Amino acid sequence: MQQIPKELVLKKFPTLEDSLLDELLAESTLREVSEGEEVMRSGQYITSTILLLRGLLKVYREDDEGNEFLMYYLEAGNACALSMMCTARNEKSQIRVKAVTDAEVLLVPSHLSELWLGKYKTWHHFVIASYRQRFEELLQTLDSIAFKGLDERLLFYLKRHLKVSGNEVKLSHQQIASELNSSREVISRLLKKLEQTGAITLHRNYIEVHDLSLV
Repeated sequence: MQQIPKELVLKKFPTLEDSLLDELLAESTLREVSEGEEVMRSGQYITSTILLLRGLLKVYREDDEGNEFLMYYLEAGNACALSMMCTARNEKSQIRVKAVTDAEVLLVPSHLSELWLGKYKTWHHFVIASYRQRFEELLQTLDSIAFKGLDERLLFYLKRHLKVSGNEVKLSHQQIASELNSSREVISRLLKKLEQTGAITLHRNYIEVHDLSLV
Protein backbone atom coordinates (compact mmCIF):
# COMPACT_ATOMS: atom_id res chain seq x y z
CA MET A 1 0.00 0.00 0.00
CA GLN A 2 1.36 3.41 -0.98
CA GLN A 3 2.25 5.67 1.92
CA ILE A 4 0.05 8.74 2.37
CA PRO A 5 2.10 11.99 2.36
CA LYS A 6 1.43 13.30 5.88
CA GLU A 7 2.75 16.82 5.30
CA LEU A 8 0.52 17.24 2.27
CA VAL A 9 -2.54 16.08 4.20
CA LEU A 10 -1.74 18.54 6.99
CA LYS A 11 -1.34 21.33 4.44
CA LYS A 12 -4.50 20.63 2.47
CA PHE A 13 -6.77 19.90 5.45
CA PRO A 14 -5.44 22.22 8.17
CA THR A 15 -8.74 22.55 10.07
CA LEU A 16 -8.88 18.87 11.08
CA GLU A 17 -7.73 18.07 14.60
CA ASP A 18 -4.61 16.00 15.26
CA SER A 19 -6.33 12.82 16.45
CA LEU A 20 -8.63 12.87 13.41
CA LEU A 21 -5.66 13.37 11.07
CA ASP A 22 -3.95 10.38 12.68
CA GLU A 23 -7.01 8.21 11.97
CA LEU A 24 -7.30 9.64 8.47
CA LEU A 25 -3.70 8.68 7.69
CA ALA A 26 -4.08 5.23 9.23
CA GLU A 27 -7.42 4.21 7.74
CA SER A 28 -7.64 5.93 4.33
CA THR A 29 -6.39 4.62 1.01
CA LEU A 30 -4.32 6.74 -1.36
CA ARG A 31 -5.26 6.41 -5.02
CA GLU A 32 -3.41 7.97 -7.94
CA VAL A 33 -5.50 8.78 -11.01
CA SER A 34 -4.34 9.86 -14.44
CA GLU A 35 -5.71 12.73 -16.51
CA GLY A 36 -8.99 11.65 -18.09
CA GLU A 37 -9.46 8.67 -15.74
CA GLU A 38 -12.88 8.17 -14.19
CA VAL A 39 -12.96 8.35 -10.39
CA MET A 40 -16.70 7.81 -9.94
CA ARG A 41 -19.28 6.65 -12.46
CA SER A 42 -23.05 6.91 -12.59
CA GLY A 43 -24.86 3.87 -11.18
CA GLN A 44 -21.93 2.85 -8.98
CA TYR A 45 -22.35 2.17 -5.27
CA ILE A 46 -19.95 4.48 -3.42
CA THR A 47 -18.19 2.97 -0.43
CA SER A 48 -15.72 5.78 0.30
CA THR A 49 -15.71 9.53 0.77
CA ILE A 50 -13.37 11.22 -1.71
CA LEU A 51 -10.85 13.80 -0.48
CA LEU A 52 -8.62 15.45 -3.08
CA LEU A 53 -4.94 15.86 -2.24
CA ARG A 54 -3.51 16.89 -5.60
CA GLY A 55 -4.86 17.83 -9.00
CA LEU A 56 -8.26 18.80 -10.34
CA LEU A 57 -11.45 16.74 -10.67
CA LYS A 58 -14.59 17.47 -12.66
CA VAL A 59 -18.00 16.53 -11.25
CA TYR A 60 -20.71 16.26 -13.89
CA ARG A 61 -23.82 14.50 -15.16
CA GLU A 62 -24.11 12.79 -18.52
CA ASP A 63 -27.25 11.99 -20.50
CA ASP A 64 -27.95 8.92 -22.63
CA GLU A 65 -26.44 10.61 -25.68
CA GLY A 66 -23.17 11.43 -23.94
CA ASN A 67 -23.86 15.14 -23.43
CA GLU A 68 -22.21 16.47 -20.28
CA PHE A 69 -23.53 18.95 -17.74
CA LEU A 70 -20.77 20.42 -15.57
CA MET A 71 -21.76 20.68 -11.91
CA TYR A 72 -18.54 21.86 -10.25
CA TYR A 73 -14.80 21.28 -9.95
CA LEU A 74 -12.90 19.84 -7.00
CA GLU A 75 -9.52 21.34 -6.11
CA ALA A 76 -6.89 20.04 -3.71
CA GLY A 77 -8.22 20.35 -0.16
CA ASN A 78 -11.83 19.73 -1.24
CA ALA A 79 -14.12 16.80 -0.54
CA CYS A 80 -16.72 15.44 -2.93
CA ALA A 81 -19.95 16.25 -1.09
CA LEU A 82 -21.97 13.95 -3.33
CA SER A 83 -19.72 11.01 -2.48
CA MET A 84 -20.41 11.77 1.18
CA MET A 85 -24.14 11.72 0.54
CA CYS A 86 -24.03 8.45 -1.40
CA THR A 87 -21.97 6.68 1.25
CA ALA A 88 -24.22 7.93 4.06
CA ARG A 89 -27.37 6.66 2.32
CA ASN A 90 -25.85 3.59 0.66
CA GLU A 91 -27.15 4.88 -2.67
CA LYS A 92 -25.90 4.59 -6.22
CA SER A 93 -24.10 7.58 -7.67
CA GLN A 94 -26.04 9.75 -10.09
CA ILE A 95 -23.00 11.75 -11.14
CA ARG A 96 -19.61 11.12 -12.71
CA VAL A 97 -16.22 12.32 -11.51
CA LYS A 98 -13.27 12.51 -13.88
CA ALA A 99 -9.67 13.67 -13.43
CA VAL A 100 -8.97 16.86 -15.38
CA THR A 101 -5.29 16.52 -14.47
CA ASP A 102 -3.22 13.78 -12.86
CA ALA A 103 -4.45 13.63 -9.29
CA GLU A 104 -4.19 11.94 -5.90
CA VAL A 105 -7.27 11.20 -3.84
CA LEU A 106 -7.81 9.88 -0.34
CA LEU A 107 -10.58 7.31 -0.02
CA VAL A 108 -12.15 7.35 3.45
CA PRO A 109 -14.22 4.22 4.27
CA SER A 110 -17.91 5.09 4.57
CA HIS A 111 -18.33 3.73 8.12
CA LEU A 112 -15.52 5.98 9.37
CA SER A 113 -16.92 9.04 7.67
CA GLU A 114 -20.20 8.46 9.49
CA LEU A 115 -18.48 7.68 12.81
CA TRP A 116 -16.37 10.84 12.67
CA LEU A 117 -19.46 13.06 12.34
CA GLY A 118 -20.25 12.40 15.98
CA LYS A 119 -16.71 11.87 17.20
CA TYR A 120 -14.92 14.94 15.79
CA LYS A 121 -16.35 18.45 15.63
CA THR A 122 -13.81 19.47 13.00
CA TRP A 123 -14.99 16.68 10.69
CA HIS A 124 -18.62 17.64 11.28
CA HIS A 125 -17.83 21.27 10.39
CA PHE A 126 -15.78 20.17 7.36
CA VAL A 127 -18.64 18.05 6.00
CA ILE A 128 -21.22 20.82 6.51
CA ALA A 129 -18.91 23.37 4.86
CA SER A 130 -18.42 21.02 1.90
CA TYR A 131 -22.18 20.63 1.44
CA ARG A 132 -22.71 24.37 1.68
CA GLN A 133 -19.95 25.22 -0.80
CA ARG A 134 -21.22 22.76 -3.42
CA PHE A 135 -24.83 23.88 -2.91
CA GLU A 136 -23.85 27.50 -3.53
CA GLU A 137 -21.96 26.51 -6.67
CA LEU A 138 -24.94 24.54 -7.95
CA LEU A 139 -27.20 27.56 -7.33
CA GLN A 140 -24.85 29.72 -9.38
CA THR A 141 -24.93 27.16 -12.18
CA LEU A 142 -28.73 26.98 -12.03
CA ASP A 143 -28.99 30.76 -12.15
CA SER A 144 -26.75 30.91 -15.21
CA ILE A 145 -28.97 28.40 -17.02
CA ALA A 146 -32.33 29.80 -15.95
CA PHE A 147 -31.71 33.53 -16.18
CA LYS A 148 -28.85 34.14 -18.62
CA GLY A 149 -28.36 33.93 -22.36
CA LEU A 150 -25.73 31.70 -23.92
CA ASP A 151 -23.20 34.53 -24.20
CA GLU A 152 -23.48 35.20 -20.45
CA ARG A 153 -23.35 31.49 -19.68
CA LEU A 154 -20.13 31.23 -21.68
CA LEU A 155 -18.60 34.06 -19.64
CA PHE A 156 -19.69 32.35 -16.41
CA TYR A 157 -18.18 29.09 -17.66
CA LEU A 158 -14.84 30.72 -18.49
CA LYS A 159 -14.72 32.48 -15.12
CA ARG A 160 -15.21 29.14 -13.33
CA HIS A 161 -12.29 27.71 -15.27
CA LEU A 162 -10.09 30.69 -14.37
CA LYS A 163 -10.50 29.89 -10.69
CA VAL A 164 -9.27 26.33 -11.03
CA SER A 165 -6.88 26.29 -13.98
CA GLY A 166 -5.43 29.77 -14.46
CA ASN A 167 -5.70 31.90 -17.56
CA GLU A 168 -5.22 29.03 -20.04
CA VAL A 169 -8.47 27.15 -20.62
CA LYS A 170 -7.36 23.89 -22.22
CA LEU A 171 -10.68 22.86 -23.73
CA SER A 172 -11.79 22.50 -27.31
CA HIS A 173 -14.75 24.43 -28.69
CA GLN A 174 -16.62 21.12 -28.93
CA GLN A 175 -16.00 20.31 -25.26
CA ILE A 176 -17.32 23.72 -24.22
CA ALA A 177 -20.33 23.31 -26.51
CA SER A 178 -21.13 19.90 -25.00
CA GLU A 179 -20.98 21.21 -21.44
CA LEU A 180 -23.14 24.23 -22.33
CA ASN A 181 -25.55 22.10 -24.36
CA SER A 182 -24.90 24.09 -27.51
CA SER A 183 -23.24 23.54 -30.88
CA ARG A 184 -19.56 23.95 -31.71
CA GLU A 185 -20.38 26.52 -34.40
CA VAL A 186 -22.29 28.76 -31.99
CA ILE A 187 -19.59 28.54 -29.30
CA SER A 188 -16.86 29.28 -31.85
CA ARG A 189 -18.76 32.37 -32.99
CA LEU A 190 -19.20 33.64 -29.45
CA LEU A 191 -15.53 32.99 -28.62
CA LYS A 192 -14.50 34.90 -31.73
CA LYS A 193 -16.57 37.86 -30.56
CA LEU A 194 -14.81 37.71 -27.18
CA GLU A 195 -11.45 37.66 -28.94
CA GLN A 196 -12.38 40.79 -30.88
CA THR A 197 -12.94 42.65 -27.59
CA GLY A 198 -9.44 41.69 -26.39
CA ALA A 199 -10.81 39.61 -23.52
CA ILE A 200 -9.32 36.37 -24.84
CA THR A 201 -6.96 34.99 -27.47
CA LEU A 202 -7.86 31.81 -29.29
CA HIS A 203 -5.04 29.32 -29.82
CA ARG A 204 -5.10 25.96 -31.52
CA ASN A 205 -5.41 23.85 -28.38
CA TYR A 206 -6.43 26.31 -25.69
CA ILE A 207 -8.03 29.67 -24.91
CA GLU A 208 -5.88 32.33 -23.30
CA VAL A 209 -7.97 34.58 -21.04
CA HIS A 210 -6.78 38.15 -20.58
CA ASP A 211 -9.58 40.21 -18.98
CA LEU A 212 -13.21 39.12 -19.05
CA SER A 213 -14.25 42.46 -17.53
CA LEU A 214 -13.66 43.98 -20.97
CA VAL A 215 -16.86 42.33 -22.19
